[in-house]
Amino acid sequence: MPSICVFRRSRHRCTVVSALVLVLLCACGRGQDEAEREVRPVRVMVTDKRLSGDTVTLVGSVQAQSEINLSFRISGRMTERLVGVGDRVRRGQVVARLDTQDEESALQSARAQQSAAQAQAVEANNNFVRMRGLVAQDAVSRALFDQAQASRKAAQSQVESAQAQVDLASNRLSYTRITSDVAGVVTAQGAEPGEVVAAGQMIVQVAREGGRDAAFDVPAAVKDAAPASPSITVMLTADPRITAQGRVREVAPRADPVTNTFRIKVGLIDPPPAMRLGSTVTGRMKLDSVLGIEVPAAAVMRSGGKTAVWVVDPKAHTVSTRQIVVQSSSPTSVMVASGLAQGDIVVTAGVHALHPGQKVRFGEARPGEARP
Repeated sequence: MPSICVFRRSRHRCTVVSALVLVLLCACGRGQDEAEREVRPVRVMVTDKRLSGDTVTLVGSVQAQSEINLSFRISGRMTERLVGVGDRVRRGQVVARLDTQDEESALQSARAQQSAAQAQAVEANNNFVRMRGLVAQDAVSRALFDQAQASRKAAQSQVESAQAQVDLASNRLSYTRITSDVAGVVTAQGAEPGEVVAAGQMIVQVAREGGRDAAFDVPAAVKDAAPASPSITVMLTADPRITAQGRVREVAPRADPVTNTFRIKVGLIDPPPAMRLGSTVTGRMKLDSVLGIEVPAAAVMRSGGKTAVWVVDPKAHTVSTRQIVVQSSSPTSVMVASGLAQGDIVVTAGVHALHPGQKVRFGEARPGEARP
């Protein structure tokens, strides 16, 4: 019986040892598989500085170089507006009128006061002439003569004041009509006949004849990369065969608070008649050629207002993040202003599956990419 017990205990130990060996072998196999899986395959490129000067396409509209708001200089009820949107106006043409009843009454009153002042001035002058003869004969006192002289001056001042009131009333009567100071086309209209309008309220807007602009809204990167005096080819979007050359005439100093873009006005040189006001146009502009490093847009990561790429250590084959400053970007590529040096190995595909210090292996390069 003791020998049988010893045999059973020995067999039990062997079974336990075998199980432990199998567990250890499985654990080692899993560790090796996890280690192999931890090495991520990625696509990479070797950075190189080169000249880049992209051609950007802009979409905008044709506008007049200057638009004038015509308005009344006094308040009143508008009786008629003689032009509408799309009408052409001549220089000196009457475009709208106010009710003139109040201003005509004010002018009549001013003229009546002027007549009264002139009559008083004639009387005061005659009295002065008489007093001058009498004082020479010592028939009246010097005080009475001085009084007549003062009355004459006061009456003359009243005449001048009355004349000024007549001129003012006459001017206000002329302000009851709007006369265009320029020739052009009406692009907008304000109040309708019968409405009471305030002084300075826009009645019609006239686009001055002559210069035309192509207005574009561009992002800051394009504005900063534009040449000092670029030549822009402007095409009619509906018919690209209709073109005109233009030069940048005005650049907005601040960005639009909603779109965060800058308004650029391009003065068109001899625009064809088909480029009417309001037409949609497309502009093409060549940006300055600069020496820089360009990487694919897929290689760039943006988070928390920062921009970075994965850079591979060529010896350890591990990756780390590198913050960069973007100079310009397009849907397919990014021009790096700083943060990368020539010869850096940048991950171009698989960037979202990496973490700092992770080992990588290089996959097959795509066209335009290089393997280190």
